[in-house]
Amino acid sequence: MKIDLSGRRAVISGSTAGIGFAIAKGLAEAGAAVVINGRQERAINDAVTQLTRAVAGAKADGVAADLATPDGVAEFLRRAGTADILVNNVGIFEPKPFDEITDTDWQRFFDVNVMSGIRLSRHFLPAMRAKNWGRVVFISSESALNIPTEMIHYGMTKTAQLAVARGLAQAMAGTGVTVNAVLPGPTRSKGVGDFLRDISKDSQQSPDTIEKEFIAQHRPSSLIRRFATPDEVANMVVFVCSEQASATTGSALRVDGGVIQYIV
Repeated sequence: MKIDLSGRRAVISGSTAGIGFAIAKGLAEAGAAVVINGRQERAINDAVTQLTRAVAGAKADGVAADLATPDGVAEFLRRAGTADILVNNVGIFEPKPFDEITDTDWQRFFDVNVMSGIRLSRHFLPAMRAKNWGRVVFISSESALNIPTEMIHYGMTKTAQLAVARGLAQAMAGTGVTVNAVLPGPTRSKGVGDFLRDISKDSQQSPDTIEKEFIAQHRPSSLIRRFATPDEVANMVVFVCSEQASATTGSALRVDGGVIQYIV
């Protein structure tokens, strides 16, 4: 199968590193022009440079904006241009006991992880429907189904994304626009890598050892018995954004390493 996204333009939120950057790179390798997003201009510039060096002939732009606020989204949209493909990837996580999660924490997680994708989708979907072609992908998590007791507020937002994605897919019924959610399992994204390194400093164990212990203690149902790589997640997203995936919509597609113990 050869995926060709030449002539398509993709907007990927939260894409200066980790899963988001891997998705931007994968889409660029398939021929799409990509718009990278992050909060800091320097991180944007570094990511665009890294991508154009890695992918010959890549067309990449960057727009710095904080997508957690209506004003930040408005500023982003003013500069981002059009999109045939929207990947709602921006997100935050933070292990925290339930009784320590404040109202502010709940609202912050919902604004970043859920409202950013709602606002971007609301903007881009009408033009996709008018053209009768488009792809919207929400990067959810296996935590949407296996709510983590160590960060319930995060799990709540990931479940909400599934509801939004399914509802939007139904709203686009009969068109050439698909809307799906992708559910990664534990993944060695930049944020997770930094988290593991911080723990390793305190415990004097290597990140690899901590990863194995995390899988054994917190995700024992994992079939691959390791963290996925950002590229492994990105491969699923690139397929979902392709012409070949035109019959895949309203779906929650797992890249969880077998963590979720459901047949369907």
